[in-house]
Amino acid sequence: MQTILIIINDAPYGSERPFNALRLAIKLNEQDAEPVAVNVFLMSDAVTCALAKQAPTEGYDIQQMVEIVLAQGGEVKLCKTCCAARGLTALPLIEDVVIATLDDLAEWTLAADKVFTF
Repeated sequence: MQTILIIINDAPYGSERPFNALRLAIKLNEQDAEPVAVNVFLMSDAVTCALAKQAPTEGYDIQQMVEIVLAQGGEVKLCKTCCAARGLTALPLIEDVVIATLDDLAEWTLAADKVFTF
């Protein structure tokens, strides 16, 4: 099984980078070829992608996309330092999203066959 790590750095609605990264994660999980394990690590302003109860007025829904990645068996982790810097550690997160450390990202990076950054 191929392991793919996707690192996202931008805010959910400030650019289309998180949207495109999550589209890729979802599409990778839908491929009929070799099965893949997709891990998503959110850093910097991207940690806000994991906040629960998002209500975008139009366009894409980042919360829904994160939930799809999780439902497909992917893992989503947030940078603990980035969450603390933005005051997110006490806020409700999307179910099954985990606050993690740079050690976790380092382990995922070393274990990954491919790493993408957005």
